[in-house]
Amino acid sequence: MSKLFKPVDLTKGTIWKSILIFTFPILLSYVFQQIYTIADAAICGQFLNENQVAGVNNTGNLVFIVLQFAFGCTAGFSVITANKVGQNDCKGICKSFAIQIKLSLYIGIILTILACLVIDPLLAVIGLSASVNPIQNEIYESAKLYLLIIFLGSLAQIFYNLICSFLRSVGDSLSPLVFLIFSTVLNIILDILFIAVFKMGVAGAAVATVIAQTVSALGCFIYTFKKYPQYRLHKDDFARDIKFNIKHLKLGLPLAFQFSILCIGLIVMQAVIVKFDTDPTGIVVSSYAQNGFGAATKLNSFLMCPFNALGTAMLSYCGQNFGANDQKRIKKGVTQALIISFVFYLVFGGIGMLLTINGAYMYIFYSEDKINDITIHYGNIYLYCDLSLYFILGVLFVLRNSLQGIGAALFPFLAGVGELCGRTIVCLILPRLLNGGPINTQASSRALYGLTFADPMAWTFAVLIMMYGAIKYIYKCPTKSIIE
Repeated sequence: MSKLFKPVDLTKGTIWKSILIFTFPILLSYVFQQIYTIADAAICGQFLNENQVAGVNNTGNLVFIVLQFAFGCTAGFSVITANKVGQNDCKGICKSFAIQIKLSLYIGIILTILACLVIDPLLAVIGLSASVNPIQNEIYESAKLYLLIIFLGSLAQIFYNLICSFLRSVGDSLSPLVFLIFSTVLNIILDILFIAVFKMGVAGAAVATVIAQTVSALGCFIYTFKKYPQYRLHKDDFARDIKFNIKHLKLGLPLAFQFSILCIGLIVMQAVIVKFDTDPTGIVVSSYAQNGFGAATKLNSFLMCPFNALGTAMLSYCGQNFGANDQKRIKKGVTQALIISFVFYLVFGGIGMLLTINGAYMYIFYSEDKINDITIHYGNIYLYCDLSLYFILGVLFVLRNSLQGIGAALFPFLAGVGELCGRTIVCLILPRLLNGGPINTQASSRALYGLTFADPMAWTFAVLIMMYGAIKYIYKCPTKSIIE
């Protein structure tokens, strides 16, 4: 067991084996994180009515736009830690860890306050507001309550992500998995308790998530300090070092803005989805499209886990090898990771296509009374387009995290802007153009087909930008000056 939990030195060994060994626990972590989400959706789908379920489904991208900013910061900060690991600089690792804790605390407090203040404007962006229409109002109230509780507990999620990023940067991808499994099981138990037994409704789902994340974050910090005594922090590790703080922010903030920018694009897409459930006067009269896309996006997120895990592994891989100044190993690692991502595309894209048969995936998230041909149609069309073009997504994750790992944070940020532009242009123009007018419940199937191209177009815009960065800094002349 001690060997299993031993940190992986990504600067040594057969490259593809090292990447896969390090990726596997991360993959399981993301899978359990999705099970976490699926558990919420499945239990809500069984015990809440369809309008409450639609309200919870609509919050996903709104939660991400806030929390992904902080998560992007912690991921960017961990690159510095990985560099110090590659340099065998234990003191530098501790200083980096201390700075990450301070910066995450400040950022978390600011985000919590701002997020709670802008819940109504965020909901308005996707077309939800208080209404005399009972269906629309129930969806709105459910979404608002869920967001408020999640945002109030955001510090727990931020610090859990911080400690996981730190552990992976020092080569330990297994310990975060163990704590995530524990957190997932706890979340499911609390979901059932609060929703099915105590009848707390939407609030129960949100409270269960916050409690599970808090317990997991505390446990992970305690474990880290006990398992790795060399990383126990002392007062001098928290000493002010403006230059080192700026160095962390230079890598953390671009990734944070990139993550948030991506979420803005997803929110634009969500706003168009809601329109498919509105009548010509703008009143929400059903939840077919919202629930159809809601189930499809949850399955999509699950199937993206291998690509996400591979990308996260490449962040640490490139970070450690960049610190060790092994440019040749970085180049070989990125090439082999791209090949691995194509294999993932064939396997997981195929699995996703099989699950669309008769809307099989829908029954994971909803009770049978909430599923019909219309809901399945909305979800399946979205999945057909995304799954068939997953190979672009694989390139996106590998290049984005590899460039971030060597400190070339500008290109992932610009790629995020490109992704936002691609998704926004498609969402706002193509469905309306193909429909020949405004989108509502009477929209033609052509409008739906147009909307489904938003993801692949966004991925393509981002990849084109990052290919330039990869050629320049990974395949031609990577240089230490990138993050100096």
